[in-house]
Amino acid sequence: MVTDFHSILPVWRNHCSQLLTVHVVSYVRQTKIHTAEMLLPKLSAFEFGIAIDKLKSHKSPGVD
Repeated sequence: MVTDFHSILPVWRNHCSQLLTVHVVSYVRQTKIHTAEMLLPKLSAFEFGIAIDKLKSHKSPGVD
């Protein structure tokens, strides 16, 4: 067991350098990422205005 401050520092330095050592990866699996299409059409300016008008005054949006 190391209790001296000057002896502890090299032990930690060695430990951390071993944790951060990058190992060579010989095989990397590449996968395609598929994005979902929009389920709803974009809102028109008129529909957006109606939605804004339906909001209650002096209330913050989102879950409380």
